[in-house]
Amino acid sequence: QVRLAESGGGSVQAGGSLRLSCAAVLSWGYAYGPYLMGWWRQALGKDREIVAAVGSRGGRTYYADSVKDRFTISRDNAKKMLYLQMNNLKPEDTAIYYCAAGSSGRLSSLESDYGYWGQGTQVTVSS
Repeated sequence: QVRLAESGGGSVQAGGSLRLSCAAVLSWGYAYGPYLMGWWRQALGKDREIVAAVGSRGGRTYYADSVKDRFTISRDNAKKMLYLQMNNLKPEDTAIYYCAAGSSGRLSSLESDYGYWGQGTQVTVSS
């Protein structure tokens, strides 16, 4: 079984910061084979899009162009946690943010590579 639970969402003013966290409850395989993990978001009336991803070891990362230099993804495999530090937030960042995991462990920005999803946490940025 895989369970992902996001937290840290909320409402902030433009230019502010938030840190999202994702707690993972994984199968026995997690101890020996960390998962590919990423953050996705879905704004009202839009499709879900990749925000950032991190490889199983935490060294390789991917960022959507819209969040580069503002967001930082990281993971703590010992604690089974995933984080997204969001700085200089903009109104267009407003969306439901989802934590996701893929069983391959390979860095990917493709939605099809993520088979496990959290329930989402709302981030609202006001101007």
